[in-house]
Amino acid sequence: MLRKARIAVLVSGGGTNLQALLDAQASGTLHSGEIVAVISSKPDVYALTRAASAGVPGFVASRKDCGSQAEFEEKISAVLREQQVDLIILAGFLSILSAEFTSHWPERIINVHPALIPSFCGKGAYGLKVHEMALEYGVKVTGATVHFVNEIPDGGRILLQKAVDILPGDTAETLQRRVMEQAEWILLPQAAEMVSAALMNEKENA
Repeated sequence: MLRKARIAVLVSGGGTNLQALLDAQASGTLHSGEIVAVISSKPDVYALTRAASAGVPGFVASRKDCGSQAEFEEKISAVLREQQVDLIILAGFLSILSAEFTSHWPERIINVHPALIPSFCGKGAYGLKVHEMALEYGVKVTGATVHFVNEIPDGGRILLQKAVDILPGDTAETLQRRVMEQAEWILLPQAAEMVSAALMNEKENA
């Protein structure tokens, strides 16, 4: 039997997208990959509790406690090596990874962004800010994008997108929730399966 792609999920907060991935793994939607590590950029976040509940090892690489970006990324890399990771998934991970780091993982890091790239993306566009930008601009449709990660924030090749309507009276908070439920939690597991299957296929045929 073909082995599964070994996945590390990088988080910084509550871990709702991590939960979507764990649920997809439990249901068999994500079957070509297996989550073997959850790495948080902050200690004591709920995402680590979610990982523990699912029996997945959790690790902390605190940006604040590291003297430099290089030290921070080396902490992450040490876990990736130890766990023999094939694929990295950024799920609400709030630290920008350097070009030095991403160059070692070409088309093996994916991220979910809460807008339809190229709209409302790039440096500084994360979390609620993205939804505030969409509401301020007055667009009628937003959504989510899963893309590969490279040295440009939100600049890697797009894998999947899904549109979500903006409704009258929406706040950034109500819109954030709808985009999560209708797009992010659906697209991220789909992309994880798609990339895992491709990686394993590649290894098998190498």
